[in-house]
Amino acid sequence: MASNSFGTQDQLTVDDETYIIHRLARIDGAARLPYSLKVLLENLLRNEDGRLVTAEQVSALAAWDPTADHGREVAFTPARVLMQDFTGVPCVVDLVAMRDAIAELGGDTKRINPLCPTELVIDHSVIADVFGRSDAFRVNAELEFERNAERYQLLRWAQQAFADFSVVPPDTGICHQVNLEYLSRVVFARDSAEGTLAYPDTLVGTDSHTPMVNGLGVLGWGVGGIEAEAAMLGQPMSMLIPQVLGLKLTGELPPGTTATDLVLTVAELLRRTGVVGKFVEFYGPGVANVPLANRATIGNMSPEYGATCAIFPIDDVTLDYLRLTGRPEPRIRLVEAYAKEQGLWHETGHEPTFSQTIELDLSTVEPSVAGPKRPQDRIPLRVAPQAIAALLSGQTYAEAVEIGLDEASAESFPASDPIAVSRDRPGDLPHAPQTNGDGSNWPRNPVEISLDGDPVSVDNGHVVIAAITSCTNTSNPSVMVGAALLAKKAVEKGLTRKPWVKTSLAPGSRVVTDYYERAGLTPYLDKLGFNLVGYGCTTCIGNSGPLIPEVSQAVTDNDLIVCSVLSGNRNFEGRIHPECKMNFLASPPLVVAYALAGTLHVDLLRDPLGTGSDGQPVHLRDLWPSTAEITQVIDNCIEAGMFSKDYADVYTGDDRWCSLPVPDTNTFQWDLGSTYVRKPPYFDGMGREPEPVTDITGARVLAKLGDSVTTDHISPAGSIKADSPAGNYLTEHGIQRKDFNSYGSRRGNHEVMIRGTFANIRLRNQLAPGTEGGWTRDFTQPGGPMETIYDAAVNYLDADTPLVMLAGKEYGSGSSRDWAAKGTALLGVRAVIAESYERIHRSNLIGMGVLPLQFPDGQSADLLGLTGEETVDITGVDALNDKIPDTVHVKAGEVEFDAVVRIDTPGEADYYRHGGILPYVLRQLLGTRRSIEPS
Repeated sequence: MASNSFGTQDQLTVDDETYIIHRLARIDGAARLPYSLKVLLENLLRNEDGRLVTAEQVSALAAWDPTADHGREVAFTPARVLMQDFTGVPCVVDLVAMRDAIAELGGDTKRINPLCPTELVIDHSVIADVFGRSDAFRVNAELEFERNAERYQLLRWAQQAFADFSVVPPDTGICHQVNLEYLSRVVFARDSAEGTLAYPDTLVGTDSHTPMVNGLGVLGWGVGGIEAEAAMLGQPMSMLIPQVLGLKLTGELPPGTTATDLVLTVAELLRRTGVVGKFVEFYGPGVANVPLANRATIGNMSPEYGATCAIFPIDDVTLDYLRLTGRPEPRIRLVEAYAKEQGLWHETGHEPTFSQTIELDLSTVEPSVAGPKRPQDRIPLRVAPQAIAALLSGQTYAEAVEIGLDEASAESFPASDPIAVSRDRPGDLPHAPQTNGDGSNWPRNPVEISLDGDPVSVDNGHVVIAAITSCTNTSNPSVMVGAALLAKKAVEKGLTRKPWVKTSLAPGSRVVTDYYERAGLTPYLDKLGFNLVGYGCTTCIGNSGPLIPEVSQAVTDNDLIVCSVLSGNRNFEGRIHPECKMNFLASPPLVVAYALAGTLHVDLLRDPLGTGSDGQPVHLRDLWPSTAEITQVIDNCIEAGMFSKDYADVYTGDDRWCSLPVPDTNTFQWDLGSTYVRKPPYFDGMGREPEPVTDITGARVLAKLGDSVTTDHISPAGSIKADSPAGNYLTEHGIQRKDFNSYGSRRGNHEVMIRGTFANIRLRNQLAPGTEGGWTRDFTQPGGPMETIYDAAVNYLDADTPLVMLAGKEYGSGSSRDWAAKGTALLGVRAVIAESYERIHRSNLIGMGVLPLQFPDGQSADLLGLTGEETVDITGVDALNDKIPDTVHVKAGEVEFDAVVRIDTPGEADYYRHGGILPYVLRQLLGTRRSIEPS
């Protein structure tokens, strides 16, 4: 129970039930705070213990200065932890290894146990191997179990061995949609020694898209697996009070635009504004016009614009969604009463104090796609064909969009949504002609192939993957129903998908299948090849499976630049499929439209998608469902009972899951022959006391990288190439190529993962010019010959040579992948020197004992003349034994400079002193934790 220094503990009665709460109104200054900071303030009040959470932290948050870059350090204690299996398996592996380690050091294995509710949803392992068949879901599910039985056995064991640890079995849904529809409490009610506590639901998740639940008014964000493990073990999260940007919403979306168009607009706006490391909060009269599913879509893409979270306060829309998804009425009444009592209810006219405010008029949103390799690179649909042609001609994204705007100016189209207008008014839309009417301004390279006995041509800019996938949109009934209605109209017109397009449908929960079935829409999606392939992330995380074989051969043999279109949130280089060099995010209806067109050169607002069975051209405007049509299906076919039914046995699993053998033991029995799950080396040789921090001398540069290097570039993901270090390892262990599976599925085996770190096929290491992928130069050998990054790291380790990385701006943006930091540490990297970092990866580096440093303002590796061939000494690091120094001195060859130390809080300093967060927590549980307050 909290120390209650501020006298905030009180009672709240709802439905004759009495709850203990901490009244925010009793804290001076609380009323002016944004919603998100009020939630943080309550968290501090409830967890104040005078040691980790102090009265000074409460006072500092209440006195928040919105103009400061950040406030003081506070300790956030999330109410629960959410994991998916790619990130969850390594967490469980680490916890199991901690049980072994604590036993070896004389401690009690049961001390290693979740101390707050932890929920893991298995959603990242299904691959769309089979598509366009009625048995696609069954076959893919069988393949999933065959490949992942060892991992799943570990998770079933963990479910019974760890307390307060729940697992949602495979083939159930995507973690963020399950979280939104079922797991989220919005307001927690939890028993304590003094009675039932009521408090805001908060969480951290091991997936960067955890902020999807912000749409429900639940504060949470993505962290690395190592931070999540500490939270599971009861450790508060050290954080600096952030700036909060208020995004005022006005107006409402025009007919024909979708949640996807809205979120791509928000992503572009906020990335341009600059919100990295900040909280974003929505307010204003337009909030009431944003349905809950659209709010969740916006929150989901927080990492795409760099925000820690993007939250909507609780209001009537929240309550309506809780009812729709089958939450019990007593809980809904508690949510309403608590929110109103605590000043957490959204009032349209109330404007909290924000660090900065910007405004978005929803009526200005227009149909869009984003790509070819960044989610924030929005392309209005009206200029898409011109922009695509320019991209294929070698233009940059910015140049391509400018060319598109020049060739099809905004004045050529009505201000309101062109799809909706064109559907309701006969005749073609006005249209500015392209530079060349025949499209010859892009490089043509048609390749003739035969598919099912018919000759077809595949060319640059053709769509070879069209996937309705990802948590971002598949949780949203409006876009999912819109896609299905468009498919229905297309089939009725006699259209089919182009034969070179691999199509797939991977909903976020079984409820989607239920309302499709109830509405009678499934047959139409099936007819176009959008058969159910699984309930999981699939294409969005690189589990797209192989292309159509003939298409794949044409692409690789002729170096075609082909495209994917997906309703996801990520399109980074090399992520979706290694053979797709351009990837575009789009709404589910547009995914269907591009599958029908088969190319991104089509002007969806003017050109026909195909010829109907009556011989007449069919345009998108002929197929696009009206808002009224979509609403009618939703109102008639979605009800609370569907959610209650589908989630009634959510933890049970099918026969395959239930039949996995699980030993009843406190420690896991490692299989030394497993290539999926191996005991990690993080605790090897660890003593009860940490060794002093030392300077880094005689280091070599493992890689010199440019700007916007994402965790997708660093962390192993997607398929494993046969001739890669990881592929060679698996082959040496008797694994056939067809059974390699993906990096994500093998995250429980550090031997595979370390070999895949920095091995992304699109990584460009400036130390190895002229190469793409995991290559570097090995200066343990004369002349520094070219070598794989893994093999070079092994040689450096044998030579006892520490390593450093050089990088540009926004280093580590993207997913909250703990393996981006784990792999970096295991390769022997002691420090990273970058121009700037994104929040999660910087924190994760510290959590693995890697020192994040920053070039002085206005400087970079190139401006300083660093080539990466230098020997590097970093001195002053040993000062971290007693305090956090502002800078350390770097000498790289003849170049010298002072690098900024990016250890931002005392808690992070503790983690670094102990060699990482896991040794820190283990020593704390053993009673040997060493913590020094910085001076």
